[in-house]
Amino acid sequence: MIKISHTLFAMPFAIGAGFLAASETTHEIPNPIIAFLQIILAVAFARTAAMSFNRWADKDIDGKNPRTSGRSIPAGRLSSGKVLTATILSALGFIGICAWISHIALLLSPIVLLVVLGYSYTKRVTWLCHAVLGTGLGLAPVGAWLVVTGDLSHPIPWLLGTAVLFWTTGFDIIYACQDAEVDQAQSLNSIPACFGVGKALLISKLCHVMMVILLGGLCFEMGFPLSIVTATLITIVLLIIEHLIISKGNLEKIEISFFQINVAISLMFLIAMIFEVS
Repeated sequence: MIKISHTLFAMPFAIGAGFLAASETTHEIPNPIIAFLQIILAVAFARTAAMSFNRWADKDIDGKNPRTSGRSIPAGRLSSGKVLTATILSALGFIGICAWISHIALLLSPIVLLVVLGYSYTKRVTWLCHAVLGTGLGLAPVGAWLVVTGDLSHPIPWLLGTAVLFWTTGFDIIYACQDAEVDQAQSLNSIPACFGVGKALLISKLCHVMMVILLGGLCFEMGFPLSIVTATLITIVLLIIEHLIISKGNLEKIEISFFQINVAISLMFLIAMIFEVS
C-alpha cells in the first residue's frame, strides 16, 4: 500500500545529507551509527505515516479514479480503520524517534507531521498542493543535518532541502498530469487540473530550473567539490531527458519519467555526498 520503492525519493537525500553534515561539522559525532539509524527510522516512520494517511484521506477520491481504484482501501484489501491505525502508530513512532534524537527534534516533530499529513487535504483547497509535498520531502535532508550536527544555522541543509522541494514539486506536477481530467471532474486543485497539461508541464520545467539554480548555490557554498558538481551536471541532463520524454500529447511514459529518472537523481546525489566524506 505504501510503495516502499517511493522511499527512494527522500531517503537517499536524507542519508546523503547526513554524510554531508559529517564532512562539514567541526564537532565530533558521538556515535555515527546511531545517528544514521535515527535518520533512517525517522524518514521511514514519517513517510509511512504520510502515505497511510493519504490512502485513508483519499479513499473516496481514489475509488472514483480508474487509475487508483485498485488501491488497497477502494479495492477492499484493507479497511479504513487498519490504515488509520497504521498512520497513528507511524506518527507516534516518528515522534518517539525525534525524542530520541534531541529536544529540538522533538519540538519540531509536530511541524513535520503537520506538513506531511496535511498534504493529503491540500489538493482540495489549493493548486499549491505539489509544493506542500515538495516541502515534506525537502525537510528530510534538513532533518538529517539536525540529527548529525544539532544545528540548523548552516546554509547547506537549507539549499539542499529547498532544491529537493522544487525537484519534488516539478516531478509531482508531471505525475498529476495523468489525472487532470479526473481531478477536474472531482473539483480537485492540482496544477494540471487548474491550468491544463500544457501550462503544468511548463511550470514543472520552471521548478526544475529552480532546483538547478539552488544546486549551483550549494556547489558555490561548498567550494565546488567535484562530486557535487558532477552530480549537478548529470542532474541537468536527466531533467532535460525527463521533460523530452513527456509532452502534452504523450503522457503514457510518465511512470518512466516519474520513477526511474528521479530515483536515479536521488541515488546519484547519495553517492556524491558519501564521496565527500571519503
